[in-house]
Amino acid sequence: MAKRSEYKVISLFSGGMGLDTGLAQTGRYRLLACVEKERVFCETIRHNRRAGRIGKHVKVFEGDISVLDPGEVLDSVGIRPGELDLLVGGPPCQSFSTAGKRGTIQDPRGTLLWQFLRFIEAIRPRFFLMENVRGLLSAAVKHRAIAERPENGGPPLEPDEQPGSVIRQFADDLQKIPGNRYHMDCFEVNAVNYGAPQLRERALFIGNRFNESIDFPDPTHGNPNSLDDAPRTLFDPPHVKLQPWKTLGDAIGDLEESHPIVLDFSPRKKGFLSLVPPGSNWRSLPIELQQESMGSAWYAKGGRSGWWRRLSFDLPCPTLVTMPNHASTSLCHPTLTRALSIQEYARIQEFPDSWEFCGTTSEQYAQVGNAVPVRLGAIAGQVIAESLDNLSHEDNHPKANNARQPYRVVYVQSHVRTRQWYKDGETFVWEQGKDNEGAQYAAPKTKRKSGLMKNHKLAKGTDSLNA
Repeated sequence: MAKRSEYKVISLFSGGMGLDTGLAQTGRYRLLACVEKERVFCETIRHNRRAGRIGKHVKVFEGDISVLDPGEVLDSVGIRPGELDLLVGGPPCQSFSTAGKRGTIQDPRGTLLWQFLRFIEAIRPRFFLMENVRGLLSAAVKHRAIAERPENGGPPLEPDEQPGSVIRQFADDLQKIPGNRYHMDCFEVNAVNYGAPQLRERALFIGNRFNESIDFPDPTHGNPNSLDDAPRTLFDPPHVKLQPWKTLGDAIGDLEESHPIVLDFSPRKKGFLSLVPPGSNWRSLPIELQQESMGSAWYAKGGRSGWWRRLSFDLPCPTLVTMPNHASTSLCHPTLTRALSIQEYARIQEFPDSWEFCGTTSEQYAQVGNAVPVRLGAIAGQVIAESLDNLSHEDNHPKANNARQPYRVVYVQSHVRTRQWYKDGETFVWEQGKDNEGAQYAAPKTKRKSGLMKNHKLAKGTDSLNA
């Protein structure tokens, strides 16, 4: 069998290198350079480079990307504009996350998202892969206070105030790159549906200068309680069904640590958590302790499942956060009254056990918690490598000069509906090894649908498949 091509990659916003590690696991890529602002993250990259875990010739550019000349990066690795196969990165965009209060970016061209676009324009890669929080897809350039919105008597929203206006502006500016206009497909996915032991929604943007629409594979794993009617994968024979989700137990059940590195709960928090059984949360505390420990949050409605949460080995891990010891987003070990350790975090993100993180405990959690799940990097990398295998590397590719196709947003069952915690006065505890019929995750309503980004409007989806 002929040796498969090895494609050249430059990584921006490299962080803890989850995306880069996933690409490396495909065996199809050679990392040339990394760009990262945080000093300690760069120490992690250099440390693992010295240990032989990444190529010994990988260049590391430490500093603010907004003042870095893309030509300097290209010159350092000996390639010219247009010769790079893949540019990857996940621009930090916390303001787009739905996990906290959203801000406004007002002038999007000043953000790190547009720094990624600046590098695309200067480097002209054959493909790019940009990863971000799913909330980016609904983020608006300008924020309108709720009290001033149309439903509350205010004037109609301006185009820049419409949900999704950030990514539509990005798409418009991407189309304006002279000489090499790019096609882009965006995929809303969840890492757990591809075999990661973690519920983690992400948006993956795959662009190419060949005017080709790229497809992302259907899930390979699913909720074990609704597999009978689950769709088959694109690559397996028709008779092969989805595999059950991977669990926290699959990831860390065999891990033994004599001295775990932990950003742990305070003694007060441990007092409450010690009363919570595996697979439960604050609902298992007596009412008086619920009120004492949660304060005003006890009276809120919705969004409280993370309070005093003790995990279960039988379920996928919730989305990792950078600080596992917060009371409202607790990531407590199933059987030990402590937060998940750094090594357990790394296992859940599927870093190799040999990978090491530098810095303080908080800095290590930030690197692992903010990383792209390694598995998503590997799957996206395989999709792109196969596309590169099938495409001409010349700019006169047959479709390159065809009429431009609208950019697509493809939803691939990214939302996992929460399991039952409480109903009609009854608290549901997920008991390990039991059927837990009353606490099951609900079946997905929508498995896959596509929409188009066009004229500042996201067209309604097609190819929908409802459960």
